[in-house]
Amino acid sequence: QVQLVESGGGLVQPGGSLRLSCVASGSIFDFFNMGWYRQIPGKQRELVAGITSGGSTNYVDSVRGRFTISRDNAKNTVYLQMNSLKPEDTAVYYCNRRVNYYSWGQGTQVTVSS
Repeated sequence: QVQLVESGGGLVQPGGSLRLSCVASGSIFDFFNMGWYRQIPGKQRELVAGITSGGSTNYVDSVRGRFTISRDNAKNTVYLQMNSLKPEDTAVYYCNRRVNYYSWGQGTQVTVSS
């Protein structure tokens, strides 16, 4: 049973930064393409950044140039460095595989507000 545990969220002012972490337990982590997703209440969960097993990355247009996804396979951890945060980045952030999702974790709340 794989567990995903996200952390690192919080309240930050516009223009600020946060670094999210996601630890995956109980899986052969380094073989899988992973992603960071976010969800606003009442809206569908959306993929914001993805990283392949080989380290190639992709981003949704709204975060490209501000967010950076990375991974440490030895630690079964995926990171999301978020810079120049905007109020519209406010959401609950989750990590998961790109396909054949594991059970979703609790996510971590990111609130960007002055």
